[in-house]
Amino acid sequence: MINDRLIDAGELPIAIRDFGGDQPPLLLLHGAGGNLAQLTVLARALRPHHRVITMDLRGHGRSGDGQWTWDAGLADLAAVCAHLDLERPAVVGHSFGGMLAALWGQRHPETPGVVSLDGNPPPTRPAQLPGLDPEKAQAELARLHAVFDQMEAMAGQVIPPDQLPGILENQRQTARDLGANEKVWIEGVRRNLKQEHGETSMRPSAAATTQMRELMNELDLGPVYASTTCPELLVLATRDLPQQEPFADLYAAHRRYVVEQAKAAAHPRYLQLAGASHAMVAEQPDVLAGLITDFLTAHR
Repeated sequence: MINDRLIDAGELPIAIRDFGGDQPPLLLLHGAGGNLAQLTVLARALRPHHRVITMDLRGHGRSGDGQWTWDAGLADLAAVCAHLDLERPAVVGHSFGGMLAALWGQRHPETPGVVSLDGNPPPTRPAQLPGLDPEKAQAELARLHAVFDQMEAMAGQVIPPDQLPGILENQRQTARDLGANEKVWIEGVRRNLKQEHGETSMRPSAAATTQMRELMNELDLGPVYASTTCPELLVLATRDLPQQEPFADLYAAHRRYVVEQAKAAAHPRYLQLAGASHAMVAEQPDVLAGLITDFLTAHR
């Protein structure tokens, strides 16, 4: 039976959803700005072969707030493992959660396997955009970072009551456009709503958003891949989200860089998932469940 609860991670409470069973354990991590609810369909698809545990990362969903560092996030994962007596869980993460999974694999060579679902830091310099003219690359990066600056400035703002229905309807339309489970998608949106002093805002907070953005911008996964010895799989997107389309050349170049980085490390297995965008968890959960299960089964 599915079991939702809060566990004491020491510094703060962490919300988890345990899908139960006696199969090998698997921690499933969401991306920045998400929460455990958004992983429900993928978790159910994985459930026949794994005991799946999803969790709200700190500052998201029903988990507590705390300073965001990679060490803090990894400590939260370790606390979940200790609380649930999980021995050598596989770790699978999407986006920011995929970066966290990669770092877990680097520090825990005994892990049976880690899988990153398009868990790549955003580009921050022209060298990460091979094939793009350096002058154009610099201009496109400045334009992209201006968009990220705007998103960061809006994080955690109070939502006027008359705007909330429109936000939810827009999210329903997004779910339909992606072919995602609309009920699960809206549960994810509502789970990040914070009610305080009669006002509604969206988690994560502005402070947490800034901290996570800085962590991603500073992260170089090349040395992480090269020093990881446990089995590792990278599942990479092959097409743009609608909001990425104005930056099509930039994202195409960055996808080339990510592949080159994986090849240079000579360790992780990688595959480019046909027809998948960064929202692959919503788009192709059954396909991902099969890839993850086959990979982890082959390395048991």
